[in-house]
Amino acid sequence: MPHTVLLAEDDRAIRNALERALTLEGYRVVAVADGVEALAQAHRNRPDVLVLDVMMPGIDGLQVCRVLRAEGDRTPILMLTALVETADRIAGLDAGADDYVVKPFDVEEVFARLRALLRRTSPVGAGSAAAPVAPAEAPRPLPERFLEAAGLRMDPQARRAWRGTRELELTRTEFELLELLVRNAGIVLDHSTIYDRIWGYDFGPGSKNLAVYVGYLRRKLDEPGAPQLIHTVRGVGYVLRED
Repeated sequence: MPHTVLLAEDDRAIRNALERALTLEGYRVVAVADGVEALAQAHRNRPDVLVLDVMMPGIDGLQVCRVLRAEGDRTPILMLTALVETADRIAGLDAGADDYVVKPFDVEEVFARLRALLRRTSPVGAGSAAAPVAPAEAPRPLPERFLEAAGLRMDPQARRAWRGTRELELTRTEFELLELLVRNAGIVLDHSTIYDRIWGYDFGPGSKNLAVYVGYLRRKLDEPGAPQLIHTVRGVGYVLRED
């Protein structure tokens, strides 16, 4: 069965062009012009993925995100935005979006990001660990249910995480990024490996997507007087360790 995409975009030309492109790519598309109709459609028949324009009259894409996440709906959300400042991207992530594409965009990039989001919701290969930059090591035994490293504890089945006794409120992408780092604690993961494992696509050296997520995850992990857990290895990538 084809995946269903709920597309909300108030610009008719963009909406029609993207609807045609997605349909030709094999998706079933439900296209609407505003956030009110997007919420109505999402409640009526839950799609496999949502594509939301940020700037829409009435209820905008960020508000749609917040409502769905408040209801416990974890359907992947890809935002379309003309806002390119880091603060604007963080606002989208904070609202519950999983990824974003900046306008004007190449439709192939939209396809790639949708494929990555849908792969992450598939049970096949979910939660697999990335190959380290350092020489390959034998897989470390993992607890039956919980993952633990550097004072962090994660329950992948329930998608819950704690630093010490404090539970962390994480978006889908933040959880998957942290899980990848915890499973490879002490091993430096390069940018390409992380992009491939989390997004399924390497956006190239100019992309700040990963840096935005790492920065946002650090804000949720760090505590006054406690060691920083996610470390930047300049020119290579990131590593989780408790110094």
